[in-house]
Amino acid sequence: MKIAERLAAEFKIGTAAVARTLALLDAGAAIPFIARYRKEQTGGLAESRIREIARRRDGFRTLEERRTALTEALREKGLLSPERETALQETTDAAELEDFALSLTPRENSRAARGRDAGLEPLARWLVDLEDAAADVSAEAAKFINAGKGIETAEAALRVAGDILAEEWADDPEARKSHRALVRAEGVVVTSAREEYAGRKSKYEIYYLFRESIQAIPSHRALAVIRGEREKVLKIELAFPKKPALRNLVVRFIRHPKSAAAPFLTDVALDALDRILAPAVKAGVLREIREKAEGEAFKVFGENLRDLLMAAPAGRQAVLGVDPGFRAGCKLAVVAPTGKFIEYRTIYPNAPKNDADGAKRALLEAVCEHKIALVAVGGGQAGRETETFVRAALEELPERSRPACVVVGETAAGVYAVSDAAAAEFPRLDVAVRRAISLARRLQDPLAELVKIDPRSIGVGQYQNDVDQAALKRSLEEVVESCVNAVGADVNLASEDQLKYISGLNRATAAAVAAHRRERGPFRTREALKEVKGIGEKTFEQAAGFLRIPGAADPRDRSAIHPERYAFVEELAAKAGATVAGLFEDEALRKTIESRSCVTPDVGLPTVRDILKELEAPGRDPRPAFRTVVFSETAKTVDDLAPEQILEGVVSNVVDFGAFVDIGVRQDGLVHISEMGDKFISDPHKILKVGQLVKVRVLSVDRERKRIALSLKKIP
Repeated sequence: MKIAERLAAEFKIGTAAVARTLALLDAGAAIPFIARYRKEQTGGLAESRIREIARRRDGFRTLEERRTALTEALREKGLLSPERETALQETTDAAELEDFALSLTPRENSRAARGRDAGLEPLARWLVDLEDAAADVSAEAAKFINAGKGIETAEAALRVAGDILAEEWADDPEARKSHRALVRAEGVVVTSAREEYAGRKSKYEIYYLFRESIQAIPSHRALAVIRGEREKVLKIELAFPKKPALRNLVVRFIRHPKSAAAPFLTDVALDALDRILAPAVKAGVLREIREKAEGEAFKVFGENLRDLLMAAPAGRQAVLGVDPGFRAGCKLAVVAPTGKFIEYRTIYPNAPKNDADGAKRALLEAVCEHKIALVAVGGGQAGRETETFVRAALEELPERSRPACVVVGETAAGVYAVSDAAAAEFPRLDVAVRRAISLARRLQDPLAELVKIDPRSIGVGQYQNDVDQAALKRSLEEVVESCVNAVGADVNLASEDQLKYISGLNRATAAAVAAHRRERGPFRTREALKEVKGIGEKTFEQAAGFLRIPGAADPRDRSAIHPERYAFVEELAAKAGATVAGLFEDEALRKTIESRSCVTPDVGLPTVRDILKELEAPGRDPRPAFRTVVFSETAKTVDDLAPEQILEGVVSNVVDFGAFVDIGVRQDGLVHISEMGDKFISDPHKILKVGQLVKVRVLSVDRERKRIALSLKKIP
């Protein structure tokens, strides 16, 4: 079956749409471009589905390459029977292909290999072929005594012949397939403490006596026990129903169950199961459990990252970033509406200096001088003390000119401040000032600021250090790419880090765009992008629709309408008796246009509808409106908390078992999945998103361990 047909069957979509999607991918088209501007070819497939198709395509191709190599190897060795070739061509399981590879590669220096070397293979064949129930098995085995090879008794000869059969049976592809299916379906993960940890406290205590079926174990528990084993605290076993497993081997390999050799061969089957087959399948199934858990972890991290990147931007407003501190003071960084850093000051409102009056004067001077619209205060150490001071100081300003004070999470700002990108941008500024700048920019546009750092460092994952880091990085970069292209980028303001994620661009072409605008001034038209070194027709086609020029004379250059459809927009305007600009400006005129009547052989209905939406709101930002959280004035530390308090907070992370909420006490609280609603909830992501503002009720506070239990239930 061809890849397109397999994928169409798997995803339950038309084969033709899949084939066209694969052709676009193979031609080098970027996924955001395909999803946005090639809807007619794909049948309107969502970007997420196109990414799934691309991943499965790569998996199938890897499988096909391995299948071809294996088939040729079997053919060269004269081992490619018609049955085996059919089985090879039909399997879609990578593990089964490796079973075939194992079956054609003799083990070196194994017990079976030594048995063959000692001449015991004929005895092994005799035992399997024997039909006589009265035959003397020991007498036959005695014929193979060979003291020079260490076979000194009939019992030894039987044992070694059994070793040959046990290895063959355990390595048989069908036997492995059958046992793997049994373990996958009915296996149980069983963990226990290693001897040196028995009775000792550790973070893995709950797994010292733990059992859960392979089918049911959630990703966070799977990753936890795997990490516990890696840290040599836990032992992991895979329990499975042994009788059916043994029966499968007996039925498959013991052709004459009433022969005199049958009892011995049953023992051989048990040895094959315990010594070779079960441990080998255990390793493979544990790898599958880990890969599945990693896939779930990638999904959780990706969803949280998407919510964070797509959080509401405050927009182009002057912002004062405040990096809190005690002894070293607080750094105030003024950032212009364009994101440009203007200046910084240091104030000392907190202990040990406690210069509240001087700090207030400096703060208010900066606010008034630069017409500050928002103040972004870091939420780390000294954050609540500094926030309280800032709010009190701002109260002295008239309400109409008083900026809002917003607490911003410091993790990403801290990562950016020590990065090479920050050092290159602000080589003469210390880390605290860079942090303050990043806090301000984060408020203006979370997406534009967060793309500057490795997404793995943002801290919205689940067991993120326990998964394949290269695979995690690829997964998260896909999320960043998706978000950047969903929003689009102002080609004259976007950083190189943001531009590199634009469809069709990479780090080199992003740098070339930035260099071009530095040397020649801002881009006035999209067409001018073709003057950039490295941007040819293909790159321009992929990137142009996602690069916006807000101040362009041509309104199409401000929108998400692709240049390849500019002529179509001109035709629409001509039919309506208006100019292109008039089409953008006149709502009544646009309402006279019926989308289906505009369809042409080259421009299908999905594209027509997208164009009409852009005419209504060029460059529409899909992110929500900006809102701020107001932390409690009376609950500033864990010690201030008490059960039944109702607090406002912001969701900082969502995991399989619940969500963490920042309530302004320098320690996030946990809303367990069971406290998210009165009905059963299978996925916390369906209830909460990172960055969401929520009201929570305090359930309990463990001050010693700094654990806060919260609930969404019974909120007035």
